[in-house]
Amino acid sequence: MHDDLLARAKAWLAEDPDADTRAELARLIDAGDVTELAARFSGTLQFGTAGLRGELGAGPLRMNRAVVIRAAAGLAAYLTKRGHAGGLVVIGYDARHKSADFARDTAAVMTGAGLRAALLPRPLPTPVLAFAVRHLGAVAGVEVTASHNPPRDNGYKVYLGDGSQIVPPADTGIAAEIDAIAALADVPRPTTGWEVLDDSVLDAYLARTDAVLAPGSPRTARTVYTAMHGVGRDVLLAAFARAGFPEPVLVAEQADPDPDFPTVAFPNPEEPGALDLAYARARETDPDLVIANDPDADRCAVAVRDGGDWRMLRGDEVGALLAAHLVDRGARGTFAESIVSSSLLGRIAGKAGLRHTETLTGFKWIARAEGLRYGYEEALGYCVDPDGVRDKDGITAALLVTELASVLKERGRTLLDLLDDLAVEHGLHATDQLSVRVQDLSVIAAAMRRLRERPPARLGGLPVTRAEDLTRGTDALPPTDGLRYTLDGARVIVRPSGTEPKLKCYLEVVVPVAARADLPAARARAADLLAALKRDLSAAAGI
Repeated sequence: MHDDLLARAKAWLAEDPDADTRAELARLIDAGDVTELAARFSGTLQFGTAGLRGELGAGPLRMNRAVVIRAAAGLAAYLTKRGHAGGLVVIGYDARHKSADFARDTAAVMTGAGLRAALLPRPLPTPVLAFAVRHLGAVAGVEVTASHNPPRDNGYKVYLGDGSQIVPPADTGIAAEIDAIAALADVPRPTTGWEVLDDSVLDAYLARTDAVLAPGSPRTARTVYTAMHGVGRDVLLAAFARAGFPEPVLVAEQADPDPDFPTVAFPNPEEPGALDLAYARARETDPDLVIANDPDADRCAVAVRDGGDWRMLRGDEVGALLAAHLVDRGARGTFAESIVSSSLLGRIAGKAGLRHTETLTGFKWIARAEGLRYGYEEALGYCVDPDGVRDKDGITAALLVTELASVLKERGRTLLDLLDDLAVEHGLHATDQLSVRVQDLSVIAAAMRRLRERPPARLGGLPVTRAEDLTRGTDALPPTDGLRYTLDGARVIVRPSGTEPKLKCYLEVVVPVAARADLPAARARAADLLAALKRDLSAAAGI
């Protein structure tokens, strides 16, 4: 085993095109570090519906230039075999370590395969790439990003010509082509021949952002904004300036792109402490809202003053607010969400006579809802202009929520007041999440197995009226690795994360509210139920 491991590592070293990972791998080989070599060579990074995502480093289980070149070659072969020879592939990238290198390698591979390649002019938000695919009539798009993952990670996200992320069977088809690549020397990689786009695509995207706002709507809400060390700042500021909103006050410490994300443990607005600097800036400047993007700016977090301090609204709260705002503006079409998001969206859509649909998690599914007008997912993702961007978009979502705050401000009201209205009208829909980050992925597998072998009969003191193993699929959903429990006035979904080493459990309780005066009691009841659900689910899963 030891000799085989060394042989594989030396073979990889011989064709590795990157000086940094060659040096890293040579040190491990010289040191005979079997543990670290096994961590890199005991398998391959799997290409799936999330594309690729993993830790940077040498070897087939890490993100590196060799892995990316193979992935690009597999994608090129997949496209060519499906009649897209000579078609355009547009490539975007964020400001993470190696992102620009991975993007250039992809452009070289596409060019060598006889496709046309176009690089976005600099690190830009993922929604700009998603927009560019359709705007330029491309046959595919690639975004090099690890979104909100830790600094050591990077990733590779693939869009097809409809502007949506890949779904089965495209993922397995591309993966098969990747597996067929014998050696990197077999992959032509010219040093020129691709196009580097100018700002016209970005200008077209910014012009499109105007479409999410109602003509003549109020534009008075003031914001504090953090880009979370990512690439959102310049695009968001330009969009806000075009719209006529007051210029956002920046969180200076997090305004510039920085792949090391020095002020946060995880560059994800949902993580504890990530918005502390933004809250401090808000206490100094007293805005109406705090807006945060994640590093590639496809997600949008919103915080409001609640009592004496600031708190971030849950993704489900923002999802409901944006839905209510669009309904109020007369929006028509399908309102879609993932199965882990709040059932409140269905109540809002039903009351307005609009079609509502649930999909599997991820915007690769939400964006494909028939007749989509609005889609959201609880993990701070919102698609408010599907004709422009068929993916979540943290820039246009920020515009729309700031418009809503401006409308309410002119009436002497706030986003929290509107949430109260929705609770009285539809019942208090309270959501929470039990999320467990692990070092050893077997912990997640063991928890899922335990729940399948011994499904809970009661959770949070409520009987489980229906237990579904989603690996079998349903009439409305394709198969996925997940469990869904329906209770009287509550719902629980358990699934492994598709992008991080986490087990995620999504909880929702619905408490009837007769009048506004009953809201405090309803919130207390909801908090107690959610705490009980967490406790019992944790015990049942052994986590």
